[in-house]
Amino acid sequence: MCRNIRTLFNFTPPATEEEIRASALQFVRKLSGFTEPSKTNEAAFHQAVDDVAEAARRLLVSLKSGAQPRDRGMEAAKARARSQKRFAKPWPAPQ
Repeated sequence: MCRNIRTLFNFTPPATEEEIRASALQFVRKLSGFTEPSKTNEAAFHQAVDDVAEAARRLLVSLKSGAQPRDRGMEAAKARARSQKRFAKPWPAPQ
């Protein structure tokens, strides 16, 4: 459940509806503590996801930047390289 919510602003290509919705879902899961809500809380949970996704969409449309948009593929490659470096385990010395 603890996946990082990623930056969606100032990328080429722009964030998709699916990415915005996934971030909204993760945010609501984190706030509520539910991975899947009970039947009692299901309507409120899904309404919150819809509301957060709409707010995120409006935010992304209204933001402006003077910086060049970042390339998604390039940023993903950098993240993979950082992850490999961070989680690389040294091989044990031969005995």
